[in-house]
Order: sequence, then C-alpha cells, then structure tokens
Amino acid sequence: MGKRIRVQRRGRGTPTFRASTHKRVAPVHYPSVSVTEQKGVINGQVKGIIHDPGRGSPMVAVKLETGETYYSVVPEGVYEGQRTQIGDEAVVDIGNVLPIGKIPEGTMICNIEMSPGDGGKLVRSSGAYATIISHSPDGTIVKLPSKRTKHINDLCRATIGIISGAGRIEKPFLKAGTMFHLMKAKGHMYPRTSARAMNAADHPYGSGRKGARKCTTVARNAPPGQKVGLIAARSAGRRTKRNRE
Repeated sequence: MGKRIRVQRRGRGTPTFRASTHKRVAPVHYPSVSVTEQKGVINGQVKGIIHDPGRGSPMVAVKLETGETYYSVVPEGVYEGQRTQIGDEAVVDIGNVLPIGKIPEGTMICNIEMSPGDGGKLVRSSGAYATIISHSPDGTIVKLPSKRTKHINDLCRATIGIISGAGRIEKPFLKAGTMFHLMKAKGHMYPRTSARAMNAADHPYGSGRKGARKCTTVARNAPPGQKVGLIAARSAGRRTKRNRE
C-alpha cells in the first residue's frame, strides 16, 4: 500500500498546505453600484498605497465621499492623496472608474468586470492592461493581454490605466529560499516534485519502469487519490495536424 499522495494531503486542510490568508489586507473589489454612480459621479481620494502579501501588484485604498472605502489595484501614475472619480460621468483619467460603454476607443484599462457589479475579475496582474477596440450593439470589444478579443457588457466597470509593477518577473529570484517565501505567501506548493520522478508507491504515475506507468487521463468523478493528471480529458498528448486531402 502506497502513501497518501500530495492531492490527498492537501485536501485535509492541515496548516502545512494552508495559505496564510490572515496576513492579507482585503480583497480587490469595486463598491456596489449606487444610483448616484449610475446618474453622475462619486468623488474619492486615495488614502494610501498598500502592500498585500501574495499579490504581485500594490493595492490602493480609496475613500469615497459617501464614507465607504474600497480597495483596488494601483494603475501606474496614481499617488497618495490623488482625487479620483467613479461613475458614468467620471473624467477619463488614470485611476478613475467608468462603465466600459463610456470609455473611448483605444483607451488602456484594467480590473474589468465580467458582469455588471461583480467587482472586477479580468486584467488584475502587475503590468497588465486591456485595450478598448470598438463599441457595438452587442457590447464593447476589448483586447485582453492574451491578444484575444472579448465582448463585454457596456455596464461593466473598469479602471483607466496600466497596473503598476510591470517588469516584476524580469528580476531573477537567485535563491530558492526567496522563491519559497513567495510561494508560501500565495499558498502554492514549492518545490513541487514531478509525479513521474516519484516511486511507484508514492504516486500512481511513479516508477522508472515504463510498463508500471498508468494512463494519465482520469474520469471526472474519480476519487481524490486517483483524480490527478488529465482530468476528464478528451485526448492526451500534443495535438498534431492531420493532412487533409
């Protein structure tokens, strides 16, 4: 009988595999949509730029004139004490939040909502930005950092600007210990041993003998100890082009 594999051990929720979320400041989330925001503008002020453990880009705390404070990612050029706006009639300036339907074409935006009022889901990593391509009756066409285009509802909100922290991944870690602490803050496993490099008793894909290796595709309803690899995959391996005559 082999030992419990990594998936089974993580599923128990022990402190070894638990992310230290108690150190995090707050989730990045726009305030709930109000009538004042829909018909005009809510003014705010940047109260501070904060480091959030496990997050690649800094966070900004914005206090609105309504007394509410919300946290968001920091676009490049935003500074402490800056006046910001959120609403349909807000000025198209760095750090302001507007519905995508009100933003001109060619503007670079970040922290985009996928559905109106969800608080922001897309383009939130350091140095990332999306571009408004065009407005259509079906919604606004946005070019994402992956170069793909996506139709988004005109009522979805976004922040003007490019998220700060660009070039973060260009600096090498140099030491394994530095990488270890980053992964620990994110709640990721590091270092991570490949399943193929393990013994047969340690993982279903272990063993140096080719015949002892099992198929890497598993059913979606497989139990936790078996649910590793290509889950519910239609095909395994690299896709090859078929010659059509």
